[in-house]
Amino acid sequence: MRRAALFDLDETLLDRTASLKEFVQWQAAQLLIVDDRERFSERFIELDQSGKVWKDVVYQILIDEFDLSPWSVPQLLKVYLNDFCRFCKARSGASELIDQFLSNGYKIGVVTNGKTPFQENNLNALEFSALIECVVVSEAVDMRKPERAIFELACRQLNAEIGASVFIGDNPIADIKGAKQAGMQTIYVPKDADDELCVYADFTSNDLHQVLAFVDRL
Repeated sequence: MRRAALFDLDETLLDRTASLKEFVQWQAAQLLIVDDRERFSERFIELDQSGKVWKDVVYQILIDEFDLSPWSVPQLLKVYLNDFCRFCKARSGASELIDQFLSNGYKIGVVTNGKTPFQENNLNALEFSALIECVVVSEAVDMRKPERAIFELACRQLNAEIGASVFIGDNPIADIKGAKQAGMQTIYVPKDADDELCVYADFTSNDLHQVLAFVDRL
C-alpha cells in the first residue's frame, strides 16, 4: 500500500515569518530607501496578517502612510512576486522530517492554499524541493483546504491510499481538521507552543524535530 506524507507550505515547511521579515527589510533599505525602516517592516507585517491579506491591499496602505508616491501598487506587487522567493528559508527541522518520511516509505507532497506560480517558486527555493513529487496549489486547482477534494487530489497524484497517508500542517482548521475529515492521519505543528490546541490532531508539537519519533510509530 502506497502512503503519502502531505505537507502544508507556509509556516510548516517554509518559515514564512522569518522569510517575510528579511524580504521586507531588504525592500525598505535597498529598494524604497524608507527613512523609518523598522516601522515600515513592522507595519508591513501587521497589515499582512500572517498572509491573510493580499499584498495589493498592503502596498496601497503603505504607499499612503510612508509617502511612496513614486511607486505604484502594481510595481511593488511585482517585486514581491518576483523577489520574495530569494529570501525563503525552511522551518527548522523540515528537511530532517522529510527525510524521515522518505526512509519510512512515504511519497512526499505539498498541499497549499495560495497563488500560483508564487507558491511553487517559494517551495523551489528550499533545499529539499527536489524530494517533493507532488505540489497542489489552491489557485491552480480551484479548490482550497479544508475541502476534502484537495487532499484526495494530492493522494491520487501520488497514487497513495488516503487512509494510510498523513498530513502535516500548522493550521488547525484548514490543515488538520480538513485532512482528518478526508480520512488522513494528522500531525499538527503550530509555530508557537502557546498556539491553540487542535482536537483533530493525532500528534502535536511546535518542534519539528520532535515529530521524527512519531513518524516511526505510524
